[in-house]
Amino acid sequence: MSRVRWQERIVITPDLHHGDPCIRGTRVPVAMIVGSLADGMTPEEIQDAYPQLTEEDIRAALAYVAEVIRQDILVPLPA
Repeated sequence: MSRVRWQERIVITPDLHHGDPCIRGTRVPVAMIVGSLADGMTPEEIQDAYPQLTEEDIRAALAYVAEVIRQDILVPLPA
């Protein structure tokens, strides 16, 4: 399976969800998708909660975060 091109599915605009990265055509932020997966939700459960999302949208959110982590300087957060 090839990695989805997140650039085709993720938008960042100041007037959409305070400039947070969102899935194109929705107000669903990438952080909500990734956070839901981290909390143990399955992609299917996320799609049930947000039927406008596709499997490719969820994969794009993960691909976007993977790219951001490779480029940003990470600082440990306090426990």
